[in-house]
Amino acid sequence: MSQFGSQIHKRPGRKTSGNGKLKIKNRDKRRHEMGGYFVATKLSTGADAKNITKVARTRGGTRKSKLKNAAFANILTKSGYKKAKITGVAESRDNRNFARLNIITKGTLIDTDAGRAMVINRPGRDGCVNARLVEK
Repeated sequence: MSQFGSQIHKRPGRKTSGNGKLKIKNRDKRRHEMGGYFVATKLSTGADAKNITKVARTRGGTRKSKLKNAAFANILTKSGYKKAKITGVAESRDNRNFARLNIITKGTLIDTDAGRAMVINRPGRDGCVNARLVEK
């Protein structure tokens, strides 16, 4: 874990240029260029289930809402959007274990009161779950 609570995504410091010569980059990644950690949005279950968000401060003082637990989704139907309760995670294209662990990411198929739906946004970055109806 980093000292500043963020994650560094970068290439190694040295690589070959194709002719065998080593290319050394001129600088390291700055603190403001670092990325954040993966927010695993879990399915919130139980009688008192609700959406739980965490507000994070970003560069420049902007606030970003991160969804930690999801109980409801905004479902896109032919008549428009409607709010529906998420009943389960059917399958995840990112990782098959995400469906077992009830982790919701973009492209995940979720079971709702309105039917099966596919998540079309990134809940860990948007603060809500938006999905489109796949079948009724």
